[in-house]
Amino acid sequence: MYLDELFGLNGKVAIVTGGGRGIGQTVAIGLAKAGAKIAIFSRTGADKTVALIEKEGGEAISLLADATIESEVDAAIEKVLERFGSLDIVFNNAGICIHKGTVEASIEEWRQVIDINLTGEYIVARAAGRVMIERGIKGSIVNMASMSGSIVNLPQWQASYNASKAAVIHLSRSLAVEWADYGIRVNSISPGYIATPMSVDTPQELKDVWMPLIPVHRMGDPEELVGAVIYLASSASTYTNGADLIVDGAYTAF
Repeated sequence: MYLDELFGLNGKVAIVTGGGRGIGQTVAIGLAKAGAKIAIFSRTGADKTVALIEKEGGEAISLLADATIESEVDAAIEKVLERFGSLDIVFNNAGICIHKGTVEASIEEWRQVIDINLTGEYIVARAAGRVMIERGIKGSIVNMASMSGSIVNLPQWQASYNASKAAVIHLSRSLAVEWADYGIRVNSISPGYIATPMSVDTPQELKDVWMPLIPVHRMGDPEELVGAVIYLASSASTYTNGADLIVDGAYTAF
């Protein structure tokens, strides 16, 4: 089947960070449906996601690992290799946002956002890249950025989040060039407002401003990101490297 050859992930092993809920959970399920074996890294466990994948006939494990702690990430990757024997795909998804103005936000809050959104992705990508290089795996790493890495959101102030996501985009480009000779591709995905707890549970007065600014007049569904990640993880994108794929309902188009 032609589409299976392009987009199928049969025999591939994928790590998804922050896969216990929201975008991470939805994408993990989508990658499993495309044929990948899934290892979910999270700080609190992702048994529900594993159960949903297994219900559909897929194979998945949940591993406790804080993406900001290098020793925990290294230990979890070792367990992935013991269980599945390979590591082909990473969806670096874990992240947070703090809506506070720069003067009001503490330096501790700045560091928390940067540590999770940027340093955590660096640690996971670095550990996975090392495995891929050592084993000669031509893998794919997909880092979670945001449209906030390209524009400044209104009316909320979130300089730490915006800065972290802009850095993720350039980190992805940097790793793409650095690891190109190994056949490892590194790209990022930049969603707009997606209907997950991070966006849905925000104050209504913020959403009242957001909606008129979205040309398609709605938030995206997490399912609408699955195809983008599968594309970047699959053989369909073997010449796509160092790219940032924006999926935002045309929010950043004007």
